[in-house]
Formats: sequence, structure tokens, C-alpha cells
Amino acid sequence: MQQLSDKVYKSEFVDTFGGDNSGDLNPRQTPGVLYSKALPTPVEKPELLAWSDDLAKELGVQKPTDQKDIDILGGNAVTDTMRPYAACYAGHQFGNWAGQLGDGRAITLGEWEAPNGQSWELQLKGAGPTPYSRRADGRAVLRSSVREYLMSEAMHYLGIPTTRALSLVSTGDPVLRDMFYNGNAAYEPGAIVMRVAPSLLRFGNFELLAARKELENLKKLTDWTIARYYPHIQGEGDERILAWFKEIVDKTAALMVEWLRVGFVHGVMNTDNMSILGLTIDYGPYSFVDNYDLNFTPNTTDLPGRRYAFGKQPSIAYWNLSRLAMAIAPLLQGTEELVKIHAGFDDAFTKQYMEMMGNKLGLDQVKAEDVALFAQLEKMLATVQPDMTIFYQLLIDLPLEAETEAEMAAHFEPSLYNKLSKEESQQLSEVIKAYQERIKANTCSREESQKKMRQANPRFILRNYLLSQAIEQLEQGNNDLFEKLQEAIKEPYSNKYEEFFAKRPEWATNKAGCSMLSCSS
Repeated sequence: MQQLSDKVYKSEFVDTFGGDNSGDLNPRQTPGVLYSKALPTPVEKPELLAWSDDLAKELGVQKPTDQKDIDILGGNAVTDTMRPYAACYAGHQFGNWAGQLGDGRAITLGEWEAPNGQSWELQLKGAGPTPYSRRADGRAVLRSSVREYLMSEAMHYLGIPTTRALSLVSTGDPVLRDMFYNGNAAYEPGAIVMRVAPSLLRFGNFELLAARKELENLKKLTDWTIARYYPHIQGEGDERILAWFKEIVDKTAALMVEWLRVGFVHGVMNTDNMSILGLTIDYGPYSFVDNYDLNFTPNTTDLPGRRYAFGKQPSIAYWNLSRLAMAIAPLLQGTEELVKIHAGFDDAFTKQYMEMMGNKLGLDQVKAEDVALFAQLEKMLATVQPDMTIFYQLLIDLPLEAETEAEMAAHFEPSLYNKLSKEESQQLSEVIKAYQERIKANTCSREESQKKMRQANPRFILRNYLLSQAIEQLEQGNNDLFEKLQEAIKEPYSNKYEEFFAKRPEWATNKAGCSMLSCSS
């Protein structure tokens, strides 16, 4: 285990590509470069609030024992071998081209090589202004930092590809934020998260270079990305680039399936928030769905169009992939094969989605006739809108003998937010009866089926109202709930934390921060 302050950091991205090394933090356009030097701005009083022991062990990082390492996590110090920078990228935001964006409140300190040889980028989020902060201050508040720290780790333990979070530090500085962009700005406690990933490259890195017609930089970035993060891809020229794009399509499709499996809604699926490695990246106004609503968006900025609603995420991923395809198209001799690979997203998604649904329902295998059952189930869920997490848990222990309509409604009552109408009760009963018959046709045992279901369906999810309560308590100096959630996220498939196995309470339905949030952080 090594201390943050003693490590010799790598800087392969900075060494490979041209950057603006002036250190000027004034907002500006930076054509011709992929990053700008950006030193973190010191804060008043950095204090370590949380530390991910499991991630630290994987990285080989020793937990800070003195202030010098906490100063690094809080942006008050950098080591001699760190070369801090903010990346330059662009993106489509809510479907519209936004031009140059870049790391407005994130500064990558350097690349940490773990004991197994894996290289990880260490990035501070909320460490002060960069040339890409535009009109903002480059800071983050405790509210958003707690949400990023806990959820990125929660997604990891759910088994979903994601960036990770190593630490959460309070800064001692107040930060002015208008939480809902409604003119009611207020000061909130400041904080900084150190997030960790093999790479934080996004679709937008490639979009910017293509838009600026910097084809030499675009080719160099593409070749470097393939060689570094997809080294198994062989060949040359078009063959190599197309094979790489296909892997991104497949990884992105797989990620969408995983989000749907646990009911996760990202909230801001702009192309600058899409990882080139198929990771969940940039945790803002995200949420898990409570009641099963395909039209639910947790982002107030996404209203009224609900572009990034729960059920629309796969189609948005497909659209975002088309933007990446357009960005790399100038590197190819022709685009016919590129278009075919992009169109293959639907098949890749459907295949993985069907397999996922089979696991959630405990089927021995997915047969052609099961597609109709899936559609019938999803239609019922969208109509009745039970609590998604609790419904699937109740399904695991469903008796297989025939039950009356009333008995079935009673079995699933703990997942219901509203009293069922006669039509809804009948619809639920019909679906469950069809499911019971299908389970009876399994070639595997009931125990094997239930085991598969328990592995596919989380019992604990990090609900927004729990996060809101933990944040409120932290702001008052009480970390009890935060500490309990930090432990609960590590065992989402167990019944160890039954106190959290409950529907969203009525008081949280419309409370700020418990149902919807803005992009403000």
C-alpha cells in the first residue's frame, strides 16, 4: 500500500497529446489541444468524510493518516509527479449541439498504477475553476458530492460498469447554488469527490475534434484509445476502427440493459456523459425508479420533454452512438459498414435484454414464446406501477399453486403505491397466472430458479429519499445514516438491511431532492 503523497504518478495522456500548459484558468476556447493545465484551487479546511476501503485495497492506496494526503484529496496540494489537467471535449446536450464543454469542475491529477499493473485516472470533482468552467466556479456542494460518492460505489456493488469514488472531503468553504434554477440561490457546504476510472474519455472528446476538423488529433486519439483500452483489437485502418466501434456499441447496449435491470435512471444522457468504455459516468440528478414509470425522469431540466426518461434510455444510447459514429466517420474510407454496426445496437440490446429478463424471472432459458410473457408483464407494470424493487422481491417467493385474484393482489400489496382498480387487479392476476405456468415448465428446480432471481434482483437500492435524509443529517453534523448507507450499498442482494426494504414514503413524493433534482451541483 502506498500513500497518495509518495506515489510516482504516470501522465501518459498528457505526454501523448498536446495541451494548453499556460495554467491560465480563465474560461476560453482552446482549439488544437485535448486538455489544459489546471491546478486545483486550495480550500479553507479539507476534512476526510468518507473513504472507500475496498477500492483503496484494489488500487493499493493507503488510507490517509495525516493532513498531507488529505490535502491532496481536497485540492490543497499536488505532488511533484502529478500533472493536473482539465480535459477538453464537446457534446450534444438534450439533443442539441453545445460546442466546446470540457471539465468545468473536474481536474485529473494523474494516473495511478495499481499492484496488478492496471492504470487508473484519479480525478477531483469540485476542486475549483478550469478553462472550461464557463460562468461557473468549478466547485461542488456536499449534496451532490455525497450523491456521487455513494451512488458510484453502489452501482459497482450492484455489478454495473461504473466510475468509482475513492474519497469524499468537506472543504470548509460555502458554495452558492440555485438548486432548482428558480432564483432561490443559497449557500451550501462545499465538498470534493475523488473519482477513479481506467479512463474518463467520453463520446464528446471525439465529437469536438471532428467538429473542429482536427483530423490528425482525431486519428491520434482514436489510435491511442484502441491501443490502450482495447489492445486485443488487431488489424489496421478501417477494420480496426470498425471493430472498436462495434465493441463500444455492444458495451453501451449492455450498460442500458443493466440500468433497466435495477431501475436506474441517469437523468442527463448527453453525449459528453457517455463513456468510451461503457461505464456509468457523471452522477448528477440520477434516481432509481420507485413506482414502475417508464416516463419518469429525475431531472427537472428534462421537463417537459422527458428526453432522458427511464424507458427512453436505450433509444437515447442509440442516438448518442450515432453522434460518435458521425465523429469517427472522417477516419474511414466509407461509412456503409459503420452504419450497419450502429444499426446492430438493436439486436445486441434485445438479445441481452431478453437474457436479463429471463434471469429476473428465474427462467431456465428464454424461449421464443417468453417474449409475449415479458411484454405482458411490462405492460402490467407500467399500468399498475408497483414499486419495482419490492415487486420483484415478492415475485421470488410467489406460491406456484393457483391463487384467487384477491389473494394475488394481497401478495403484492406491499409493493403497491395505490389501491388497485378492478381492471388493474385483473391484469395483475392474468400476468401472474401466466408466469406461474411458465415457472412450472422450468427444467431446473424451484430453488435454482429462486437463486437466479435473487442474483438478478437487488433487495436494497439507494433511493433518493434515503440520500436526501443522509445529506440533511450530514449538514447538521450527524453521519449515522450516511455510514449505514455506505455499508448497505455493499450488499444490495442480501436481506441484511431490512430497515431500508420499504416503499418511498408519502412525504418524500414531492419533497425537493427526494423525487426530482436539477443538474445543479
